[in-house]
Amino acid sequence: MTKSFDPALDLKIARVIKAPRSAVWKAWTDPASFAQWWIPAPARCKVVEMDVRPGGGLVTRMSEDGGEFVPHLTACYLDIEDGHRIVFTTALGGGWRPAEASFLTITAVITLADSPAGTDYTAHVMHKSPADSKKHEDLGFYDGWGTVAAQLAAFVERQAQE
Repeated sequence: MTKSFDPALDLKIARVIKAPRSAVWKAWTDPASFAQWWIPAPARCKVVEMDVRPGGGLVTRMSEDGGEFVPHLTACYLDIEDGHRIVFTTALGGGWRPAEASFLTITAVITLADSPAGTDYTAHVMHKSPADSKKHEDLGFYDGWGTVAAQLAAFVERQAQE
């Protein structure tokens, strides 16, 4: 189910993370780990649901400035290739149920591959239209997803050194 990159519809972040692929996988699939890096700091993340299997739900909340946790992400896992790939969409919630309309509908394909330096990490985010892709880019996709990728790298690299 590898979808080729379409520059009119898709955005991508790729980097090498200097930690084993198993550590990056755990950070994506363990709720306590995921909450440490998923939202750009200083905002905080709370994982409400994480059922890492096709049809399982992923629900997060965020808190800015120490305030109340508010909805952040509601998604459904579409495909899981243990240790290698996670595919989720905001078009659906857990149990394959249609999700409430969000400000932006995406499908994300997260891929992990072994690298001599650790893990090749790619987040490929697909949109339904060029306008939605542009909207996501204008909202700060590269800064936001880039910051999150950097936080993920720092989190797993720190753990690999301990």
